Amino acid sequence: MRKEEMLSYLPPHWRKSKVFEEIMGAEGTEFDNILADVGDIQAQLDIDKATWGLAVYEKELGLQTDVSKPLSDRRAVIKSKMRGTGKTDAALIKAAADAYTNGDVEVTFPDGVIRIRFANVLGAPPNMGDLTNTIEELRPAHLPFEFEYLYLMLYQIQQLTINEIQDKCLTDFSPFKPVI
Repeated sequence: MRKEEMLSYLPPHWRKSKVFEEIMGAEGTEFDNILADVGDIQAQLDIDKATWGLAVYEKELGLQTDVSKPLSDRRAVIKSKMRGTGKTDAALIKAAADAYTNGDVEVTFPDGVIRIRFANVLGAPPNMGDLTNTIEELRPAHLPFEFEYLYLMLYQIQQLTINEIQDKCLTDFSPFKPVI
């Protein structure tokens, strides 16, 4: 809160006082700090904006806190854990997997195998280790699971410019085994 704004609430003869001017300047700084702290606490209520509050979510959900992981990976694990409760079916597995890829995951059960297909992600999405652990927790023990990845096809590569090709990851071009 600006000093001038706070002084405007005072009677006119006090607004010119150096004492009140200094007091309002100090109080304004403190109010600004309090408002910033309140804003930071409000940000922790949104998993997509949380930073230090992620440890609270992880503790509440019984997850191991690993501050060496990127915040985006930790957020994905938290979202997945929050979504991953209830009867295990394709919708539940999809909801949990979507947390790692921001959507566009297809889950099918052909031949008794849970197949998770990443529809809009080329290659393996980041944080595959945590996603694999989540699926292990959710799936019925008798059902195996596998991931299906998308890669650029030769005809798609031929349509790219050199600059577009240089912007791609090597794993977008070939079915390399993902690092888990």
